[in-house]
Amino acid sequence: MANRFILNETSYHGAGAIMHIADEAQGRGLKKAFVCSDPDLIKFGVTKKVLDVLDGKALSYVMYSKIKANPTVENVQNGVEAFKNSGADYIIAIGGGSSIDTAKAIGIIITNPEFEDVISLEGVAPTKNKAVTTFAVPTTAGTAAEVTINYVITDEVKHRKMVCVDTHDIPVVAFVDPDMMSSMPKGLTAATGMDALTHAIEGYITGGAWELSDMFHIKAIEIISKSLRSAVNNEPEGRKQMALGQYIAGMGFSNVGLGIVHSMAHPLGAFYDTPHGVANAIILPTVMTYNADATGTRYRDIAIAMGVIGVEAMSQEEYRKAAVGAVQKLSIDVGIPADLKGIVKEEDIPFLAKSAFDDACRPGNPKATSVEAIIDLYKSLI
Repeated sequence: MANRFILNETSYHGAGAIMHIADEAQGRGLKKAFVCSDPDLIKFGVTKKVLDVLDGKALSYVMYSKIKANPTVENVQNGVEAFKNSGADYIIAIGGGSSIDTAKAIGIIITNPEFEDVISLEGVAPTKNKAVTTFAVPTTAGTAAEVTINYVITDEVKHRKMVCVDTHDIPVVAFVDPDMMSSMPKGLTAATGMDALTHAIEGYITGGAWELSDMFHIKAIEIISKSLRSAVNNEPEGRKQMALGQYIAGMGFSNVGLGIVHSMAHPLGAFYDTPHGVANAIILPTVMTYNADATGTRYRDIAIAMGVIGVEAMSQEEYRKAAVGAVQKLSIDVGIPADLKGIVKEEDIPFLAKSAFDDACRPGNPKATSVEAIIDLYKSLI
């Protein structure tokens, strides 16, 4: 069986990467940008850094900012109408997963209008055409939405997140500029960083993992575990390394899938509006323990990548515990809550567990699971 691998056509990395946006637009003959960015990024002047680049080259654009932290079907549909009325011929998505995911859905629907209900995009949708040309500028070091073929939209009617997987949605160019991430507060830096670590760890142990994806995931685990504490303290080198580490993790997991950490986190975002990275970080050690007996020697590699000393002399049980412990220690150090108390209500758990079991990430989990097993996992965290 052949393994498929899809990445951006082009990506720019490092301080000043956004300065290449105008060159890419002009070189591709693009005339007017539809800029997707959330209200907070506009309010605090982050989006303006990109707009200044466009203004400097007299490039035309229109703004779209009706985007929620967990973007909804309505956000996408409003964006589709706004794009149709804008006269734009390409999209620039500026933000974390929310802005970039919204932009992906808009771009897909514009070129595949039969999916305008948005709901029908869930799972692996049979779209025929590539999305509108999209440039992605991440402002968080976590989701790697700029390099993945995935996006997540919330169905507010059913209180669930829809995971959409589409090879046609990947941004053509990514501009991964740590200067765009420098204004992230500590809490957001920690949450998005733990999201990136979850991507790398789940991607490394998922059923679809293979040599090429392994290379990316182990390197991402190493970079993130070394850099996240520094990034949370807003140190430039930490920011730079996290921007790279989260992108490398995205290169891997986008092509091989994830597991039930994400499956369990998605309903929390849809039902309680829990920040995705926080949910992942809380759930990750518990699910790692649950999955341990289905991971062979992979936790040994994870422990080494996270800097655990003396792994070579450890038994299988010891290095598995060491890997989980290293994740827990990092999570505590960056201020992530230890459990889901105050977030999850016990009476909601059956619904959450069914949603998690039905989630598109669940089949990638290395260990077979069930609604009942997921119920137990949720209960162990409250």
